[in-house]
Amino acid sequence: MPIPLIPEMPEPQYVMSREGFRLATYTWGDEDAPVVICVHGFASSCRDNWVNTGWVREMLRRGFRVLGVDQRGHGASEKPHEPDDYTMGALVSDIELILDTYMVDPVSYLGYSLGARVGWHVASELPLRVERAVLGGIPDGRPLGRLDIAQARAYVDRGEEVTDPVTRNYVTLAERVDTNDLQALIALAGGMRFGDEDPDLGNPPRQPILVATGSEDKILAQSREVAAGLPSGRFVEIPGRHHFNAPGAREFRTAGVDFLAEGIE
Repeated sequence: MPIPLIPEMPEPQYVMSREGFRLATYTWGDEDAPVVICVHGFASSCRDNWVNTGWVREMLRRGFRVLGVDQRGHGASEKPHEPDDYTMGALVSDIELILDTYMVDPVSYLGYSLGARVGWHVASELPLRVERAVLGGIPDGRPLGRLDIAQARAYVDRGEEVTDPVTRNYVTLAERVDTNDLQALIALAGGMRFGDEDPDLGNPPRQPILVATGSEDKILAQSREVAAGLPSGRFVEIPGRHHFNAPGAREFRTAGVDFLAEGIE
């Protein structure tokens, strides 16, 4: 049967976090096929990052089973409003619990932006559970640290104009996805904005890692450095793309799925 250009979203299957938050997960493909777990970026979702952009279709075409995740605060997952509920440790723990629940390992990992940061830590801390990873849009220079939290809250609570350009960009990004909860995303920004989540080249993942960044992304040079500092790193520049539109690039999708497929050929 032909695979549709945009596969249908299955009903979410929920996994409970350690704190009791419901985490939405989705699966496509043969249960016996090699698994790729897909983790989206800030203010996005599994559908937005991976389904609508053709990634899920291409991975199914190449014989993978796809395990999609809506990170806490996003998509159909629960959206707590307290900054303390958003730490790198909690996001990594969520992925570990999802792998435990589905009883799949080792897997390949696909992440973008926030999802790539989480993937760095998952690959480093769970080396026997992740065989290889595609990490797009990493590092991003702690952009959440540049958000004006007070302006964002004033916009949500009272409709006041957001004048800070960085904050306005992220509010626009957040409102693009209709399932987003701005209060939850502000809490996430507050909880993670100054956390210790930057890639640590003193303790990098040792699996094969593909780092991919848009040619118009301000982090291009740093991304090259990250890839060069990995024991088994590779770098792909995505032509003509910036941080927010790189996931939809055919060049990124082709390079990423080819890289993942190397692990099963």
